[in-house]
Amino acid sequence: MANNVFGEPLISCSQNPLTGYFRDGCCNTDETDLGLHTICIVATEDFLQFSYEAGNDLSTPMPQYGFPGIKPGDGWCLCALRWKEALQNNCAPKVVLEATHEKTLEIIQLKDLIKHAYR
Repeated sequence: MANNVFGEPLISCSQNPLTGYFRDGCCNTDETDLGLHTICIVATEDFLQFSYEAGNDLSTPMPQYGFPGIKPGDGWCLCALRWKEALQNNCAPKVVLEATHEKTLEIIQLKDLIKHAYR
């Protein structure tokens, strides 16, 4: 069982849209997840625009890949480095800490995550 940033059992990030590296709704990871999709965000318009401009269009549906497109308010397991980049550009989305994998702490400080806590 995976743990969150508090060392407690990881909870689901989103079932609709279905998220996660393994598309299991959780921000689980393993050694094959080179992007470290471990941080559970609540998407905002500002962040989605930032991500699009950075070359990662999360808004446009791609049904051929089973990707519905992300809308503001959706939960999504994001790459830790993308969130850190958004943080440095003042548009980091809120984070669901209980659904953010503890592996995130290898890249992002807990205090920064807590400042952006969703709940």
